[in-house]
Formats: sequence, structure tokens, C-alpha cells
Amino acid sequence: MKTVFYVAVMRGKDWILVERGRPLNTVTFESPSHNATILSGLNVLRLKGQLLDITLIAQGQTFHAHKVVLASCSDYFRAMFTDAMLESRQSEICLNGVTAAGMRLLLEYAYTSRLALNLANVQDVLSAASHIQLVAVVEACSNYLQSQLDLDNCVDIATISETYSLKQLRTVVYRYMCSHLVEFSRSSEFSRLHPAQLEHLLGCDFPVDCPEVEVLDITLRWLQNSHLDSHSRSIWTSRLLRKIHVAELSWKEIDTILKAQDPLLVRNEYSERICQNLEGTRSAGSISNQLAQQQPSQKSQSYIPPSSPSLVNSRGMTMAIVKVGGFGLGGITNEITYMQPSTGKWRHLTSIPHVEQCNFGTAVLNNDLYVVGGCFNQSLQENIHPFGFRYSPIRDSWATMAPMQRERCRFSLNVVAGCLYAVGGVSEGDGPVPECERYDPDTDSWEKICPLPGASTQHAAATLDGYLYVSGGLDRDIVLSSVKRYDIEKDRWELLSPLLTPRADHTMLTYKGRLYVCGGWLDDEITGNRMLVDRIDCYDPSLDRWTRITAVPTPRYQAGIVALDTKIYFIGGYHSDDMFDTATGIECYDMSSNSWSSGLKYPQDIWEHTCATLYIPTCRDDMEVLSSTT
Repeated sequence: MKTVFYVAVMRGKDWILVERGRPLNTVTFESPSHNATILSGLNVLRLKGQLLDITLIAQGQTFHAHKVVLASCSDYFRAMFTDAMLESRQSEICLNGVTAAGMRLLLEYAYTSRLALNLANVQDVLSAASHIQLVAVVEACSNYLQSQLDLDNCVDIATISETYSLKQLRTVVYRYMCSHLVEFSRSSEFSRLHPAQLEHLLGCDFPVDCPEVEVLDITLRWLQNSHLDSHSRSIWTSRLLRKIHVAELSWKEIDTILKAQDPLLVRNEYSERICQNLEGTRSAGSISNQLAQQQPSQKSQSYIPPSSPSLVNSRGMTMAIVKVGGFGLGGITNEITYMQPSTGKWRHLTSIPHVEQCNFGTAVLNNDLYVVGGCFNQSLQENIHPFGFRYSPIRDSWATMAPMQRERCRFSLNVVAGCLYAVGGVSEGDGPVPECERYDPDTDSWEKICPLPGASTQHAAATLDGYLYVSGGLDRDIVLSSVKRYDIEKDRWELLSPLLTPRADHTMLTYKGRLYVCGGWLDDEITGNRMLVDRIDCYDPSLDRWTRITAVPTPRYQAGIVALDTKIYFIGGYHSDDMFDTATGIECYDMSSNSWSSGLKYPQDIWEHTCATLYIPTCRDDMEVLSSTT
């Protein structure tokens, strides 16, 4: 028989046994089922009443458990049993404010990791979990309530979120109420709102589904139907009406609302108080006096909201510059990003739901972003298509629309009188085309309209005073200087004074009744090479005359050019035919002061993209800032 000798050797801070002459082969074993085995074993001990060392009392009912189990999953019990508290030496703990039903379910969870939630027990569980600080269960209850949210229970869930300080749930509930405000205000649940809850709803920065004049109507109806005493009504009338965006209302709208509430309401003291609290941007005396001069109707009439503007309501929305598609160092992209000029940060918004494409038409109608037509590569061949998509920033979702009657790319897409107009462009196998068509969003259909006087592609277009203007572009290899205006009533085009300089791939914008053309290029008459147009020109339609306004400090090809307020932004592009000579700096021309500024940057190299302005919800779940690759 062989005798084996071992020696103790110190490795680091540990002693190990080593066979004389060779090390031991150590294997670490870890059981994947050990945690479940321990938990199951503890639950068996509980059910058999073995090794129990604590009794919990809730609503007079007793529950037996192990201190170590309770302390391992609850900060409340861990502090109670390990610190020098009186309860640490007691065998019975009375839990005031915790229901027996809630305690029973939480013990089941502590010993099994399972919890069956429903609308009948969730509040008991949430109350108990909040009391004994079971964070995971509180979060589970919040998520469950969020999944069950509807108009019938939103007030109760709002109250629960406020009672237990569930900030995320509260945000979700009030966002839901705002997005369904019209329907919610007509339900019996709306009258159950506490005044402070209605004040928070009116003050939170979430989009609503109705014009501001209807928000005022909803608020006044709540006040009329509330059971507040006279003193409380006066206080809450003042507080609630301060949350109305008076700048979006006219006194005539206020008059209509008041008469809809009560045909004699404009004469009484309550009306005067409303007018005083709605002073906002106009004097209270002015509103009161103007309303007092109105003759009251003989009978009450329901309020009928005016036709919806392009944006239903600016509540919870902020105007942003949007970059759509384009090219980057990684190739073509369908990514759409946005920037609020006040922050200077570009964030991801969405992506076009199509294979990577370019040279499409973009337009904004009723604050929906339309991306129509364009082309994509397949087997090294350019494919032009007629399909279009509509993006809603409020719903953060895309929808398809009827395809154009003709596939086209490198065309213009603009809004005139509530319809989209697709003009010219390049069509499959035909090169530049003069055909134009109009899209009616109400019928989701396209129809042909009068074609251009001549074929054109890579032109610019803009809407002014109900007319559609088209400038420059290409007809085969010829850069155009022509300017055309389309009359939607007469369905005809007319020629206007030409551009001061021929342009292709440029942009046309409107400001204070005038047109501005920016960017673009033309052919050098001597060399035949492309050269940038470095001027902004302005057109006065009353004089049918163009004038030169300013020089662009850094001319660029394929830039995104867009106007917001009084400023024109030049975003991205490249300085020369060398595709790596890109421009990330953003230059800005202020039309009101005739001055240039810079400082903002797009974080990546981009060109051949389009830009637009769009109202974006202020509070978005996805606020990812675009990272820089330059």
C-alpha cells in the first residue's frame, strides 16, 4: 500500500494542501438549482411550522415566519431585527396599516418568489409592500397598474400613484389622461378628480388631443359641476385658470365658451372672476368689457370647437429642427434626428420604415411628417418607387399612405391648402418629367394636376399665400433659372421673373410674405464644372422682383437648409467634390437682423439629407443624444 504525503502551502492569504511532488487538481462545483432548493426548503419549514421565530399580526390575524427570511428580502425587517430596536427582542410584531390579505400574499412571495396580482388585491399588496419596503414588489405593482390603465380607472390609479409616491406611474397616468382628454372629460370619472389633480393635469407638460379653447371649456365645465363651496370654488377657479394658455385664445373664443356654459353667464360675478383670471396677455378689463357688450343668447348652445389648425395644441410640444435621412461616412441612412435650438443637442427620433433610400420628398402636414417616393439601390441598380409613409410625433408611430400614381425621386413635395403636391422629379426610365399630382389626406388618394411647363428635377419649391412656387432645377444637363407659380384654384402654371442665378439642389423658404432661395450649384460656363452658389436671394411677389440679400460664409453642396422663426439654418453638406471635405458646423442667418452666426454642430458627417420643422413632445421616453463620430 502506497502512502501519500501532503504539505500545507500558503498561496496568497490561503493555505492549501499539496501532494508532495505535484499540486492538487481543484474543481469548483456550483449547483444551478441550489437557490431554488434553499427557498423551497424554507417554505416547507414554514408550512410545517418548524424553526419559526417570529409572529406577524395584521388586522388581528397572525402569520408565522423566519426572521432570517424576512430580513433577507426587506430593509424594514432587516433594520428591525438587527439593530438595537425593541422589536428585535420581541417574538410578536404588530403591523399597523397593513391588511391581512396583503401580508399573506407578501409572505407567499418571500418564500416562493411568486406573486399573483389582480385588480382586487393589488392595492393591498402595494400598501403592504410599501410599508415593509419590498422594492421589487412595489415596482411590480406599479407596472401592473400601468398595464391595466384605462379611462374607467385612471383617477383611482392616479390617486394610488400619489399616495405611494410612484413617480413613474403618476407620469404615465397623467400622460394618458392628457392624450385622451376629450373622451376623459366626458366620462363620469372626470368629475371625481380632486382639484389638485386637475391642476396638475393642466400644468403638466404633456400633449393634449384638443385645442386650447376646448381645454378652457373642459375646465369651466368641471368647475360648474364640482361640489365645492363658494369660497373653495373662488380659490380653485383662480388656480386652475392660471394653467390655461391664454396666448392661444381670443376673447371671441372665451365669449363662446362662457355662453355655452350658461347663456346668462357673461353677466354674473362668476364670469367677471373668470375674465380677471384669464388676463394673460390681454387685460382683464378688456375681456370683461368686450364680453359685457355682447348680447346673451336666448338659449344655451353646445360649444363647437373650431376647425383644427396644423397643430391641435402646443401643450407638451416644442418646435424642433428635424434631419431626415441622407448619407454619412457609413453610407445611406434612414435615421431621423431632431434638435431644439435652445439645447443645441441632436437626438434620435425615429427611422424611415423602408429599405435605405434617398432623394425622397418630405413635407409636414398637420404636424405629421410625410416621406414619399425616392430611390434605393438593388443589385447595383437604382430603383425609383412611389410609396409614402406618415410619421406622427405624438404617437411616435408610422403609417402607410396610398402610393403616388407615378414613381419619382429628386422631386419637390409641399403642402398647399391642406394637400400635398408632388412636382416633377425623375421617373423610372424617363429621366426628368413635368407630371405633377396632388394628395388628399382625407381620402388617402392622389390625382393628377396640370403638369409643369417643362420637365424639371432637383428644383426647389415653397408655398406662399396659397400659391406653390417652383424655382430652378435641372432639365437633363441644363441648370434652370426659371420660376413658376401654380394656382390651385385655376389649376395652371405661370412664369415669373427668373432667378438671379441658375440653381439646382437648392432650397426655397418663406418669411414675412417673401421667398428666399439658398444654396445650390450651377455649371461653370468656361470649365463645365459644378460651382457653388454662395448667395441668398429674396423674391417679392408684389413686385415680381428678385434681390440679392447676403453671401453665405461657408458655401456647401447637399446641405440641409431650413427656417425656424427668423433664422435659416445650414446643416451638414460638403465644401467640394471631395466627399471627405464635409461640413459639420451649422451656420445660421438671421433674416430679421441680417446677420450670421455659428457655433452649433451636427455630431456626424451628413449630406444629401432634408430638413424640416416639427413639433416634438417635450417629454419623450427615448431622449438618446446622438453620439459624435467626427
